[in-house]
This record gives sequence, structure tokens and C-alpha cells, in this order.
Amino acid sequence: MTTITAEEVKARQQAGEKLNIIDVREPNENAEFNIGGTLLPLGHIQSMQIDDLEPYKNEELIVYCRSGNRSGQACLILEAAGFTNVRNLTGGMLNWRETFKV
Repeated sequence: MTTITAEEVKARQQAGEKLNIIDVREPNENAEFNIGGTLLPLGHIQSMQIDDLEPYKNEELIVYCRSGNRSGQACLILEAAGFTNVRNLTGGMLNWRETFKV
């Protein structure tokens, strides 16, 4: 698993790049604040309910959560399932909100 910073993601978003972003938080956390990722809670990934991600098996997937812990777990599970380019957003939404003051 590799990591990616909030600054890198934001710059790529602002450049108009289409990113495959996965939010592994719970629905209430996603509703409170998100950066446009697809919601797929960690519990779904742990129980291998990842069919929707299959088309991205060989593409970059940027995974985030609140602090980086759950997304790190999700990255390891996805890598074990054969995903080849999984990146954990360093510091999660806590870091994002601190970095960009949102």
C-alpha cells in the first residue's frame, strides 16, 4: 500500500483529473463531510462486498476515512483481494479539514 497526501488529491481534483476515491467511513460521517468519494464502509470491504470495485482492480483507488486507520485496513484487504494500485489518504478527513481549513 502506498499513501497519497491531501494536497496531492486536491491538486489533481482541481486539475480536473477523474479520480477513483473510496470513502470507507460510515454513512453519517460521509453525510457530515466528504470529498466526493464513493461511500463503501469498511464493514462491506471486510465482508468482501466489493463487486462494485471490480472494474477498478488495476486502476488507482484512493481510499480515505476519518484519520487514515480504517482506510489503511481497507487498503490491505483490497490488496489481498488482488487490487494492484491502492493508495491510503494520509491523515484522512481530519488532516484534509486541517490542511484546507474546512
